[in-house]
Amino acid sequence: MAEAKAAELEAGSTRLQVAAARQEESGRGIARLPRSAFQALGITEGDPVQITGKRTSAAIAMAAYPEDEALEVIRLDGLQRGNAGTASGEHVIVRRANPKPATRVVFAPAKPEMRLQGPTEALKRVFFRHPLSAGDLVATHGQQPVQNVPPEVRRLFNAPAYALTEIRLQVVSTVPKGIVQIDEETVVELRSEFEEPQGGRGTVNYDDVGGMEETIRALREMVELPLRYPELFTRLGVDPPKGVLLHGPPGTGKTRLAQAVANESDAEFFTINGPEIMGSAYGESEKRLRDVFEQAERASPAIVFIDEIDSIAPKRQNVSGEAEKRLVAQLLTLMDGLSKSNIVVIAATNRPDAIDEALRRPGRFDREIVVGVPDESGRREILAIHTRGMPLGDGVDLGEMARSTHGFVGADLAALAREAAIEAVRRVMPKIDFDAREIPPQVLEELCVEKDDFREALKRVQPSAMREVMVQAPTVGWDDIGGVDEAEATLREGVELPLKNPKAFERLGIRPAKGFLLYGPPGTGKTLLAKAVAKEAEANFISMKSSDLLSKWYGESEQQIARMFARARAVAPCVIFIDEIDSLVPARGSGGGEPQVTARVVNTILAEMDGMEELNSIVVIGATNRPALVDPALLRPGRFDELVYVGPPDEKGREHILKIHTANMPLAGDVDLARIAADTPRYTGADLEDVVRRAGLNAIRRTAGEPESVSAADFAEALADSRPTVTEQMEAEYAKMKGELKRKALEVKPIGFLWEGMVESTRDSKHP
Repeated sequence: MAEAKAAELEAGSTRLQVAAARQEESGRGIARLPRSAFQALGITEGDPVQITGKRTSAAIAMAAYPEDEALEVIRLDGLQRGNAGTASGEHVIVRRANPKPATRVVFAPAKPEMRLQGPTEALKRVFFRHPLSAGDLVATHGQQPVQNVPPEVRRLFNAPAYALTEIRLQVVSTVPKGIVQIDEETVVELRSEFEEPQGGRGTVNYDDVGGMEETIRALREMVELPLRYPELFTRLGVDPPKGVLLHGPPGTGKTRLAQAVANESDAEFFTINGPEIMGSAYGESEKRLRDVFEQAERASPAIVFIDEIDSIAPKRQNVSGEAEKRLVAQLLTLMDGLSKSNIVVIAATNRPDAIDEALRRPGRFDREIVVGVPDESGRREILAIHTRGMPLGDGVDLGEMARSTHGFVGADLAALAREAAIEAVRRVMPKIDFDAREIPPQVLEELCVEKDDFREALKRVQPSAMREVMVQAPTVGWDDIGGVDEAEATLREGVELPLKNPKAFERLGIRPAKGFLLYGPPGTGKTLLAKAVAKEAEANFISMKSSDLLSKWYGESEQQIARMFARARAVAPCVIFIDEIDSLVPARGSGGGEPQVTARVVNTILAEMDGMEELNSIVVIGATNRPALVDPALLRPGRFDELVYVGPPDEKGREHILKIHTANMPLAGDVDLARIAADTPRYTGADLEDVVRRAGLNAIRRTAGEPESVSAADFAEALADSRPTVTEQMEAEYAKMKGELKRKALEVKPIGFLWEGMVESTRDSKHP
């Protein structure tokens, strides 16, 4: 091997290991090489190189990333790995390329569903001086710059975009044959319809799947290794893995990931869409399933992908029809017969618990991989993929967008990019003459997606997991609330900090608070505080009323609560706000013959907040003005960690609240808000809003029309007609309650007391 490698080097070539390029360079036709390769080949940056794996292709040589400089690797994007017939981890031979000037190059769409037409001048500009060969898959690119490129090479990548989005094309033929370059004399032809590429290669690769590094790594070792190197498992004397189950919320990219794995593994890809396989005649469904597996066996190595597997392999004890049971049995038999075949089955579902248990065992689906909701860096990658060919304005910050799209899956982010593009089109609509057949080139050149387009799109696109419970995003911030400084500081520290900076808590080895109970007199701003904390923490916000969660049907209330927490986990970070929580979780065993449903609801919430399944990046906020009625088990650390008293504001707070409510009110010169604040002890925020409203009504009544301003006399009259909601007695009761609530949570009834209660209830019963 060493002698062969030395011979290759003498012949002006080098052998390098393939690694994946960065997402932002996908489709640019770049090969990142170490400095040692440049010296061995006698080339400089921007020169074309020939890459030989199972096929031969060409790329533009660029310097390696700083972290790769000491490694013998070549970084290629997904399209180029396919063009060279190689995969990450394999080795290729790299030589200096001498492309010939092309007299003719023919392009065609790379996807069967795509139809293209239009002038070819833009195509010529995009691929000018890029090395091409027949059979290659190439991509047009937008106006986003390539990083770490010398100025003299930058012109190769600064051509205007061919279209608003990235378009993948197949190089059908070139004249002359071999590696060519497009120059001023080249005739470029664009065919309107797809032509079957040589080798039947698909266009989707790992570059088109964002935020899934760990998932891809797990899937590669389960799928690529058995398909590419079955002899490894033969040597070890074990059967290779035969099945992988992908499960996760809808829109996370399970189907796309399976297509990418098939293309990167250089395997035939067979798709079974669950509902399509069902036939009306006896045994027809089983025959269709057998036919697919037989075709895969003939074309091996192959991947059989079963989408929505829960529809064709449900739990047999839960279905009444015999056809479904026979189909499950047939699938089990087929998967058991795969031991000698070079076939891997990948199945996808968003309901893994609905699948028959017999399929979920080693030997059938050997591994189950969760394709979850992407985190911030994953969302950044996905946004980069969907805006890859999009002309973006200078103010667009994909990192900022990734931070503000909590709970968004890949499909949601694709919809966001599409909506932003539509916003950009809407902006140039007045310049388009709809009677003309073509859009003027200068209008297309001006077309650019700006930051405001994405901001408008965000108002229309919601996370798909939140569709059923999505409330209007809170617009209340800390500046809109006054007189609750202590409660605000507690919530900022307990909610904002963990959601925005979770690593600080990890570093110290402590857990953030799970829940906050806001209690205090009516009208003090408890609901406003919850809205403000959700907005300022940049988290999703689920607001539930007790009446929404209680149902007369047995078990339905508990299911509603479990569903609410499951949805919050899917769109974390998330704030769950339950208003008037005392009616949902009253103290159990408090007498009064409370219905059993509330006791079961309390048990469910206790289990969800501090059960086996942890709440990560989820905060529960409850609000009540009767905290003594809440079950004490909820008030202990680990459930509602912080009991936050929201009392009537002090004088300074009242002045702040009055300023907020009179911000849009024309006030006369004699109005002194500080004096009004001093004259309104124990007034809550709701009371002060009522005073301002009454003063406005008095001004309208006084002028019998449209008043120019509201005077001090109007406020004096309003104060005479109003009174504070909070009495001195209420203040004293809440002050006494502050100390008792925590003590109450720690008290446990003695066993003897519980036993006596049970004996009493048995005596009272009509039955012995």
